[in-house]
Amino acid sequence: MGEAMKLIIAVVQDQDADRTVKALNERGYRVTRVASTGGFFRVGNTTLLSGVADPEVGNVIELLKTTCERRTRLIPAGPNIVESAAMMGAFVEVEVGGATVFVLDVEHFEQI
Repeated sequence: MGEAMKLIIAVVQDQDADRTVKALNERGYRVTRVASTGGFFRVGNTTLLSGVADPEVGNVIELLKTTCERRTRLIPAGPNIVESAAMMGAFVEVEVGGATVFVLDVEHFEQI
């Protein structure tokens, strides 16, 4: 069997997805995009899947750090976002962005 492989699963904000996929592809990494939803605000995000050789994991994570920016966003305060924005006008600043990354061992890999 060849070199040990890892599966990198990275959940990124939609607005970072294109830039991240392009950067991965330019460096020779193949990536599959999956539209997903989740997180605290239930907003759309993108899940990226990439199988890489074990020694490449650090390079991919460093690339994710440069393409998936953390930023602040104003959101309506209160339990019901629509009502609280219309009635109170109160907003709270929260940090969003970045990436959630999982690295898994791959028992078997085959391209057919």
